[in-house]
Amino acid sequence: MKIFGREPAVIIGAIGSLVTLFVALHIAGLSAGAGAAITSTATALIIAITTRPVAPALFTAVVAPAAALFAEYGLNVSDDIVVGITSVILAVFTLFGIRPQVTPAADRAPIAPASGTVR
Repeated sequence: MKIFGREPAVIIGAIGSLVTLFVALHIAGLSAGAGAAITSTATALIIAITTRPVAPALFTAVVAPAAALFAEYGLNVSDDIVVGITSVILAVFTLFGIRPQVTPAADRAPIAPASGTVR
């Protein structure tokens, strides 16, 4: 599977980082830590679905939300700092942790007809 002819991990990671930053707009009823945890988890899970092996993306799916929740509820920092920390962790893990270790999930090979040529 490729997105715009490119492998998906970096593109999805960049989109996830931007969405995580949008959480800083203070969505009603959602704390910055919870919002950042949700978006970073969703991003990492989408990367896991679209790449192989899944382990690096699943590791990111655990670390980035944990950092967001720890920063939100364990540290005394502003929401902007929480979202910034989560966004940076997601981007760095995608570029240096996931990207070097994965390839796009393979598309199914065409099935050859009983007679004739494969198109």
